Amino acid sequence: MSGSRKSDSGDTTVDVVIVGAGFAGLSAAERLVSMGRSVLVVEARDRVGGRSLSGEVAGVQVDLGATWVARRHTAIRDLANRMGCTTTGQFDQGRNVLWMAGRRRTYSGTIPKVSPAVLVDMARMQTAVNKLVATIDVNAAWETPGAGRLDAISFGEWLDRKCALPSTRALMTIVSKVQWGCAPGDVSLLHVMRYIRAAGGLHHMLDVEGGANEDRFVETTQEIAKRVAERLGDRVRLETPVRRITQDDDGVTVRTDSGEIHAGYAIVTAAPAHRATIEFEPALPERAEGLTRTWRMGVLSKAFVAYEKPFWRTDGFSGEALTDTGTVFITFDVSPAPGGPGVLMAFCDPRVFDGFDPETRRDLVVRQLVDLYGPQARTPIDYLDHCWGAEPFAPGGPHPVAGPHATTSYGRALTEPHARVHWAGTETAGEWAGTMNGAVLTGQRTAENIAALLSRDVRAGASR
Repeated sequence: MSGSRKSDSGDTTVDVVIVGAGFAGLSAAERLVSMGRSVLVVEARDRVGGRSLSGEVAGVQVDLGATWVARRHTAIRDLANRMGCTTTGQFDQGRNVLWMAGRRRTYSGTIPKVSPAVLVDMARMQTAVNKLVATIDVNAAWETPGAGRLDAISFGEWLDRKCALPSTRALMTIVSKVQWGCAPGDVSLLHVMRYIRAAGGLHHMLDVEGGANEDRFVETTQEIAKRVAERLGDRVRLETPVRRITQDDDGVTVRTDSGEIHAGYAIVTAAPAHRATIEFEPALPERAEGLTRTWRMGVLSKAFVAYEKPFWRTDGFSGEALTDTGTVFITFDVSPAPGGPGVLMAFCDPRVFDGFDPETRRDLVVRQLVDLYGPQARTPIDYLDHCWGAEPFAPGGPHPVAGPHATTSYGRALTEPHARVHWAGTETAGEWAGTMNGAVLTGQRTAENIAALLSRDVRAGASR
């Protein structure tokens, strides 16, 4: 299957068909093409990028989805560099704001400076987290010593057992909401520790300077995906949802609304929960079916509020804020330059955000920004938001919410091939799972594995 053809009926034959045009699918396609293989990427949405999506507020391009990269995220940085995209540092100079229990405070650094008792308690909890994280097998969390015990309780239950103080619990809730799009009681302790280990540790996951939130892409993350897709050309088909994948000893057939694609192998890059939208024949094994049922997607929303200038910088604030009440629970300064416009990014709790009309959502966000940054926040020049839970296709994000027992029962199915159907995507990564870097790595790795299988098949055919 070294060539590619398209018949009058809309059917196509390639070496590898790839489902999903996010970073994993596009990276897999790029790698396979570089190895001389024919590919076709099919994407149900009308765009590429997956959970990366660009928007515009006050003339500034912003990331409605995936945003930051660390220095250690070398795979996505290399891809971006080859596509001519550049990074800019995440602004973090000045004092941060903490709104907790109805009281406003300011602090510097990653961890809020609250009462001595809370500082001691937070240090105690960080030590406990680090101790558990060190035990995690990042490539196979279900094989971690004591995995069954860690997976039997939620992150929230663990905080209860550790007698975390209310302020510590509130801060951990913010971490859970922004990282997994859920409350601590919804996600298993093992799943949380796996993601923290994959992210390089708790501090690396949360930090700006030297951490996972250090840099942003000037052109936005989706622009990287767009440029890869442009190079792939007609190898990428949008608005082509996959309905069914059948396979036998000779290959796979992927059925879409516009025709069938025949290939030696398939790579499916959809998140575990979204694999359920595809019918498989033969059917997925029970463990793989269980993965689609139990690894549901979290939900998170974003809002961007623009002002003439980043006035908070003049007042000595970084634009970073944490709050334990209301719609907004964390903010960042994503202004393009000191002279303006000033843009604040706000992470919003979908439970008290998504159900409202756009004007009400705007009012809710602006009202909280006034509490955090003062009366100047009352008069923005532009506003934009995006509710990932309301996406018409493959909703949810940023990551799967694996509840208790889901990882030990079904986690192996993340990467176990279903005969000629292989899996990629950031969820399937070990190190850097949950990041764009992890997505790129899994796409490249899966492409290389399948290229080897195709070569094996050719040798086997020649020997017969």
